[in-house]
Amino acid sequence: MKGWNVGTDTVTAPRRSGGRWISHWDPEDAAFWRDTGQRVANRNLWSSIFAEHLGFSVWSLWSVLVLFMTAENGFTFSASQKFLLVSLVALVGAVLRVPYTLAVPKLGGRNWTLISVAALLVPTVLAIALIQRPETPYWLFLVLAMTAGVGGGNFSSSMANISFFFPERKKGWALGLNAGGGNVGVATIQLLGLGVIAAFGVAGAFLLPLVYLPLLVVALFVAWRYMDNIAGARSDIGAQIATLRERHFWIMSFLYIGTFGSFIGFGFAFGLVLQSQFDRTPLEAAMVTFLGPLVGSLSRPFGGQLADRFGGAVITLWNFIAMLAFTGIILLAAVQQSLWLFTAGFVAVFILTGIGNGSTYKMIPSIYAARAEDMVAAGTPRESATAYAKRISGAMLGLVGAMGALGGVGINLVFRESFGATGSSIPAFIAFIAFYAVCIVVTAVVYVRRPHISAAPTTTAAPRVTTS
Repeated sequence: MKGWNVGTDTVTAPRRSGGRWISHWDPEDAAFWRDTGQRVANRNLWSSIFAEHLGFSVWSLWSVLVLFMTAENGFTFSASQKFLLVSLVALVGAVLRVPYTLAVPKLGGRNWTLISVAALLVPTVLAIALIQRPETPYWLFLVLAMTAGVGGGNFSSSMANISFFFPERKKGWALGLNAGGGNVGVATIQLLGLGVIAAFGVAGAFLLPLVYLPLLVVALFVAWRYMDNIAGARSDIGAQIATLRERHFWIMSFLYIGTFGSFIGFGFAFGLVLQSQFDRTPLEAAMVTFLGPLVGSLSRPFGGQLADRFGGAVITLWNFIAMLAFTGIILLAAVQQSLWLFTAGFVAVFILTGIGNGSTYKMIPSIYAARAEDMVAAGTPRESATAYAKRISGAMLGLVGAMGALGGVGINLVFRESFGATGSSIPAFIAFIAFYAVCIVVTAVVYVRRPHISAAPTTTAAPRVTTS
């Protein structure tokens, strides 16, 4: 059985002590995986899920705290100012996803988890102070609140780290658990916000970030005690640069903006829209805001399963059609000022964003599996074609995740302009309907139809078959 090389000693399992580096890790070795690898990989997975969950929660913190920023608490910020605040927090999280991904191979998954979790203490402490100081100048409030964006980067580093631990046949399930466990953090902090408002009223806002301080300390201990670094992990910067030249990167980023961007954008905006559109109190808004991100997180695995069965492009197409239809229902509810219909439509859209997240992510490896078959048909050795497909699709998964998060910025900026210009969300939902219509056309034209196969496919050739 292949073992671990920790320092200069070869042992059958890593010592649970500080500074562990694994110099040999081969999850594709069946005996090693059965006897040692699976247990250690799962230990790192659950530790990673805990840290990533808290990262998403801190990233979403201000989507809840804006509900407490009322005149009763001394705040005079307008709805458009609040939407700008959450937009900038979303932007920081999206931008940080790229360097966070690169940090794991450089510093080690365990070490970077410790650093990234410790960094979450900064925005958490700042939030405790800011929410109790409404006299803080708006520009300074924005700058300090933006530090919560560090929580958005945790997703990419966590996914990159866990991908090194599992064999190919297990990665889908492991990464699905990791992603879902992180996404639920959005619903968790909103549910905790509801509890704080119900128990202490809007004056107890500072208690929400305060709850997370001990949880972050626990996460630091768990990462220090139970996680490992893999010395052989390497980031393929060349593949990431090559990905930027791929047309499918830009197309799939656009589609993922429509699915994950909608999930995180609506997750940040839902409560604030209820408060601004329907004049709901913080308690009334908080009573329903957690439902959307919760069902959106839980529905994500089903998107992947449906894509496995019926094809990723087909599921994504029909999912966008359904998103457009239910956004139309939300628009009708906004026009008629029907709160129950508005809420029901929003929850349905959240479910669809989760399904779309799963199906679009499934499309990426399928596109390049089809590309590999085209290359083999044109004379490229199968081993080379398969290696190329895995290299590019792997790099693309991380970068598309970062691009998709930018959709959360866009949604909140659209809401900001909508409320600023008209005092209503109606123009925003008209814009979203138009965007989903474009997503439908792009998915249908590029991926659902069967493109013509060129005689000599190149690295930018279209996939030969419908994705699955």
